[in-house]
Amino acid sequence: MKLSQGVNRIGHIALRVENLERAKSFYIKLGMNLVWDDKDWSYLEAGKGKDGLALLGPSYKAAGPHFAFHFENKKEVENIQNDLKNSGVKVGPLHEHRDGTASFYMKDTEGNWLEMLYVPPEGIQSNV
Repeated sequence: MKLSQGVNRIGHIALRVENLERAKSFYIKLGMNLVWDDKDWSYLEAGKGKDGLALLGPSYKAAGPHFAFHFENKKEVENIQNDLKNSGVKVGPLHEHRDGTASFYMKDTEGNWLEMLYVPPEGIQSNV
């Protein structure tokens, strides 16, 4: 399998948490910045590279634990999706997210979930 564009940055990981408020408070105390806050999930970033952490609460159903590769060009994500499909890899549909990003999900050869995520040049929109 040869991709037209390779991955170049692991941008975030997503963890399932039992208590969203408790987990969010813990990571904020560690110095992470809250970017997106909702009733069933939160997104935080750390450092100059804006490394991300998504906290998925018990009622969050859109995705499970995963890690994500971030891209600054939406066309790169579309190209990778097409390349993977054409090589026989099962990939999900490209989905536009409410925070200004777009992505698709897939599993690696070992069954781990991953996401290919377009992040606009200005970054992930905040709702806080």
